[in-house]
Amino acid sequence: MNKLYFIVGSQDLYGEECLRQVAEDAKKMTEFFSEKLSDLCEVVLLPTVETARGCVEDIRKANNDDECIGVMTWMHTFSPAKMWIKGLQQLQKPLLHLHTQANERLPYDKIDMDFMNLNQSAHGDREYGYIVARLGIPHEVVAGFYQREDVIKKIRRFVDVAKAMHFSKNLTVATFGNNMRDVAVTDGNRLEAQIKYGWEIKYWGIGEIAELAKNVTEEEIDAKMKEYTDKYTMATDRVDVVREQACMEVAFEKFLSEHDCGAFTDTFQDLHGLNQLPGIAAQNLMAKGVGFGPEGDYKISAFSAVLMKMAEGREGATGFIEDYTYDLKDGCELELASHMLEVPASFADAKPEIQVHPLDIGDKSDPARLVFDSVLGDGIQVTLVDMGDHFRIICADIELVREPEAMPNLPVAQIMYRHKPNFEIGTAAWCYAGGAHHSVVSTALTREDIALFARLTGTELITIGEDTTEAELNRIASYR
Repeated sequence: MNKLYFIVGSQDLYGEECLRQVAEDAKKMTEFFSEKLSDLCEVVLLPTVETARGCVEDIRKANNDDECIGVMTWMHTFSPAKMWIKGLQQLQKPLLHLHTQANERLPYDKIDMDFMNLNQSAHGDREYGYIVARLGIPHEVVAGFYQREDVIKKIRRFVDVAKAMHFSKNLTVATFGNNMRDVAVTDGNRLEAQIKYGWEIKYWGIGEIAELAKNVTEEEIDAKMKEYTDKYTMATDRVDVVREQACMEVAFEKFLSEHDCGAFTDTFQDLHGLNQLPGIAAQNLMAKGVGFGPEGDYKISAFSAVLMKMAEGREGATGFIEDYTYDLKDGCELELASHMLEVPASFADAKPEIQVHPLDIGDKSDPARLVFDSVLGDGIQVTLVDMGDHFRIICADIELVREPEAMPNLPVAQIMYRHKPNFEIGTAAWCYAGGAHHSVVSTALTREDIALFARLTGTELITIGEDTTEAELNRIASYR
């Protein structure tokens, strides 16, 4: 179970009675948070920080607990911030500074100095906020009375992002084959990605999967075929081709499980030993939360896994998408992002069909794939690119829409969206920012989620949306 540690600050100048009240209020708040966040995490109250030693002890407990995904702090009284320095310098978990009070309203007819000394978050949190800023620690500040829904919503967002960061720090990516030859944006500094995000990016030849596939039993293939027919409609009589995909998926699952990998890549330029490019195999694995990147794109493979983890429990779809082509009807410009095969089944708005068709790339036999229309609604398109001396996240607001006309000769999952604020600014800003043709699209996550992830990981962020103007476009164009 994920844990969110709650650390409350005070001091010993106001006496034992004050400290008892601080502990009582902290316990009450912890019980409230535990109820409101019960589907996401366990909220664990640590001893009140009164000294530097106590702060270090609390922070070390958080660091040493593998189930702890983040730390939430709050200053009930004035808590001199020098005693937080040693502890905060050791903190290795995402930090949320909760700027709140135990009481919602002032008791105007009874307020006295004892009340003032006990309830001075406006004083204590500013002292604490200064030292966090002075130490340069990336963090989130949530302000408002702790019982309000908007405050709980922001804390829940922090937990989702912290959960994804915890997952990221423990993520291994299996790259089968290297980066696609001559493609630039999918490449990048793998060592720096591990240092910054925790991703262990490891190389294996695709022959590893081919060898595993040789030993997959008919019973295992039958079980996988039952999974397919339970979830999808069989719309082909070429069942032998679908069974090949089922065999490949079993092999991938075994490999990923054995090597504790949460994401993988492949490339159609390196399919030695496989008769088909993975289609359903990749689509079905992505629908289960496994990250994927074609053309050896380790960044989008890992990033998609992290964002799918962030979106767990929310309504909507999240997964890998590839930009392809446009409908440039004046004033109604749309993008068709229907990748040749590997669109996650989680984007389907109805039961997908299993179909088999030729694929004019990769020089392999006709692959089986899932064909469906996409879910609709507002969403975001996010990518991560290597700018040489730093990573950059680009996040654009989009709207997933139904295709204006039927496309009977395009047997792929059909994803179409409208760029915001319009085609001219939205796509130009994406290009100016260096946005990749591989991205993660989500109707579950928001720009605010991505902004928080970027801030807590220290990643440069460029956003594009309804608020992006021509002036903002010129600013993005000047980025380096």
